[in-house]
Amino acid sequence: MLGPSGHSDTFARDNLPDPADWPVMRAGSHRYPDWLNAAVELTDRMVERGFGERPALIGNGRTRTYRELADWTNRLAHALVDDLGVRPGNRVLIRSGNNPAMVAAWLAVTKVGAVAVNTMPMLRAGELAKIVDKAEIAFALCDARLLGEIEAVAAESRFLARVVAFDGTAAHDAELDRLAVGKSCDFDPPPVGRDDVALLGFTSGSTGVPKATMHFHRDLLIVADAYAREVLDVRPADVFAGSPPLAFTFGLGGLAIFPLRFGAAAVLVEDASPPRLVEVIRERGVTVCFTAPTAYRAMLAASRDPSDFASLRVAVSAGETLPAPIFEEWTARTGRPILDGIGGTEMLHIFISNRLGDARAGSTGRPLAGYEARIVDEAMREVPRGTVGRLAVRGPLGCRYLADARQRDFVRDGWNLTGDAFVQDADGRFRFCARTDDMIVSAGYNIAGPEVEAALLKHPAVRECAVIGQDDAERGCIVEAHVVLGDGMAGDEAMAKRLQDHVKATIAPYKYPRSVVFLDALPKTESGKVQRFRLRRPAFPVAEAATVPASPS
Repeated sequence: MLGPSGHSDTFARDNLPDPADWPVMRAGSHRYPDWLNAAVELTDRMVERGFGERPALIGNGRTRTYRELADWTNRLAHALVDDLGVRPGNRVLIRSGNNPAMVAAWLAVTKVGAVAVNTMPMLRAGELAKIVDKAEIAFALCDARLLGEIEAVAAESRFLARVVAFDGTAAHDAELDRLAVGKSCDFDPPPVGRDDVALLGFTSGSTGVPKATMHFHRDLLIVADAYAREVLDVRPADVFAGSPPLAFTFGLGGLAIFPLRFGAAAVLVEDASPPRLVEVIRERGVTVCFTAPTAYRAMLAASRDPSDFASLRVAVSAGETLPAPIFEEWTARTGRPILDGIGGTEMLHIFISNRLGDARAGSTGRPLAGYEARIVDEAMREVPRGTVGRLAVRGPLGCRYLADARQRDFVRDGWNLTGDAFVQDADGRFRFCARTDDMIVSAGYNIAGPEVEAALLKHPAVRECAVIGQDDAERGCIVEAHVVLGDGMAGDEAMAKRLQDHVKATIAPYKYPRSVVFLDALPKTESGKVQRFRLRRPAFPVAEAATVPASPS
């Protein structure tokens, strides 16, 4: 049963899924009062707890303390309510890169009881319009450097009535900043319930009508009180940095919620390329890093000194499975732990993870406390250990789509079906095999693309790779590898043959790639996740790539 609501605009609660279609969710040890504002907990409450003079956000050439962050977000909150008329429950789109101003805008929106919809700078007007229409968004806050696309939406939208710019740099010279500058640093937030929607997370990589996941105020704290506390053991002395966009829940948790919940600091950089991340870690003494597996390998290539990573306590890898060769290379080169985990926008953040002192190459780990996971077949029956099947999970969080019939695809019998094929070993550890829609069925064999990728990555010539299934008249589907080679390596037929022979010698020979495509770069999202679906499109630009068919053996 839902707790009380403080939303005067009831759109979010009105559009929650039918309770019969919710997954089973048990609070366990994660219990919060009926009235709860997550943004207040991460700012004003931290000042009350004695963290006021500690660094909170670092970026754009300055460091902001917890007291400064609380004051800043309170002034912004006054501007939202007093000047813009934002009411509890209104949806507010935020468009920005990773910078302190975006975090402040998100906190202010949450503090006034509105529903934040964080979006990436790379989205264009057509994509933004779908989000605006789905969530019926009337207000948008946008980095002044990125106004064009959202203003184009506003010009045509029947919902989006007001776009207000904020300064994403350190100058604080845009409309929202000017409205806020003279406001009081004290703000009395309107009451909102722990079960009021605070965040709409739009899923990445989807096509057609986007799916919006609905997350409550308590959910924002649960991910910190579960994963960040249990797995990362976050301390006030920690410094966080990474590449995932704040618009993704992986980035929002890792670069904002987690550090702020425990009095730590976050370094926010808009250009979080692997070489830049190496610099940030070295220069800022970063202790916790969040990025994708391919970025960790690129960071190793960009580093010339093992001391670059001396400050790190832990590297967190998510977004895609962490291939064993990257795990092994990272730990051997840096001596620092790297933890793989699986989460998702529907579940808000990571729910299965390796632990410090208990991390294994090729393993995703075990469920967090309060979560259950099992491997099931199509009929939702649990399969024996060692059998590949569908990952089903439940815990204190779960999928709630905004007004979407696809809720029943993700949730069955009270379990969240993540769309991943996993196997559980005899020790209870879970190992990722593939996305269920990415399992390659070739001549009757089930082949997991990530396993082939891991084999290829063991070859010294391979810098990056992605394996997909391509249609084939004879076999129905064949394994095709898209490979980025190291410097000075030639992508020719001889190299393709060497890679095929290497895979045959590393894993079962029938899994080898019968087609090898050499590329200059793999298509990726802004967070570094490989977009395998683009490799299946004939329109993918391969003008400078050599496509080498495999030998028939």
